[in-house]
Amino acid sequence: MTSTAAHSRSFGRRPGVAALALAAATALLAGCSSSDDTSDPLAEKTAEGGTVVVGSNNFAESILLADIYGEALKAKGIKVEYKPNIGSRETTYGLLKNGSITVLPEYNGSLLAYLDPKAEQKTAEAVNAAAKTKLDPKLTLLESAPAEDKDSVSINAETAKKYSLTASSTLADLKDIAPELVIGGSPEFQTRQQGLVGLEAEYGLKFKSFKALDAGGPLTQAALTKNTVQAADIFTTDPTITKEKFVVLQDPKNLFGFANVTPLVYKSGLSQEGVAALNEVSAKLDTKSLLEMDSQVQLENEDPLDVARAWLKSVGLS
Repeated sequence: MTSTAAHSRSFGRRPGVAALALAAATALLAGCSSSDDTSDPLAEKTAEGGTVVVGSNNFAESILLADIYGEALKAKGIKVEYKPNIGSRETTYGLLKNGSITVLPEYNGSLLAYLDPKAEQKTAEAVNAAAKTKLDPKLTLLESAPAEDKDSVSINAETAKKYSLTASSTLADLKDIAPELVIGGSPEFQTRQQGLVGLEAEYGLKFKSFKALDAGGPLTQAALTKNTVQAADIFTTDPTITKEKFVVLQDPKNLFGFANVTPLVYKSGLSQEGVAALNEVSAKLDTKSLLEMDSQVQLENEDPLDVARAWLKSVGLS
């Protein structure tokens, strides 16, 4: 299927998170976190010889992932410089191509949709292979993590309890009860294949009604919390899932495509030791862990660098 609804974290993220990211980045640049660099992150200059420049896009999760990558590289004795909170993919991709950034946290399906909007996404492996053929020849993708941050149909705790649905339940389990549920999401969700159209075609789901809200943002979160809607399009690492005990329904047919966290690198700027270190991170990072860390940063206001270091230590990579 085509990832026409490539998740919005690629181009600006859901409302509210950009502000959190800016605050986090300010803390980083103030010297209390990962980056000791106070220069312009958009400056097109190559780092000193042997230094790996780890960049991040302008949202909180990307900054956290950059800290994880950077600290994992430091643990191998590699010199790291941080360029946090740079901007959207349109900016960071260009900086990668000219070598100003060496490593950037990416999402494989969203990157492929950026490089080739018409590309099909049938498996994570196929997505990575297709993306590599579209990348600038100076760049490559490393191994993807199981961790994904993508669209999902999530239900609130009240609905989950009423219908005995758990984290192992799938979208197919909604078939008989969907006519009793109101589902919410962005206006586009109503007409997209990766939305109501696909939910009916792939899983036979016909909901009671649809409520137009926002793209996984505060309106959607509030409506699901207040039971104005019983199901909604929520991103899989949204901290609200933890806070409000939402249940994310499994998508065995991969209607929502792939959004595995994947390092995108400037090939000549990273040693084989660095490649191995980042692949080790990917092997350990799952969606549950990423959601927990996002919650610590975005709900509990913990320093992303501290959260990154604690996680690396917990999985034996520090």
